[in-house]
Amino acid sequence: MNLGKLGDVVVGTAGDVAGSVVDPKAGLGKLRAAVTPRAVVLVGGGLLLGYLVARSRH
Repeated sequence: MNLGKLGDVVVGTAGDVAGSVVDPKAGLGKLRAAVTPRAVVLVGGGLLLGYLVARSRH
């Protein structure tokens, strides 16, 4: 991932979230299109890593 474009990704995601509040059907369609197996693995790995770090510090 190009970190120079990270701001664009965040702004685009925030716009998609705001748009899904206005039009839930279109928001769900964008969500289905954005969810890829790679994204699911990255989010799951991030959650697991965060859990393990928080547990070790507790």
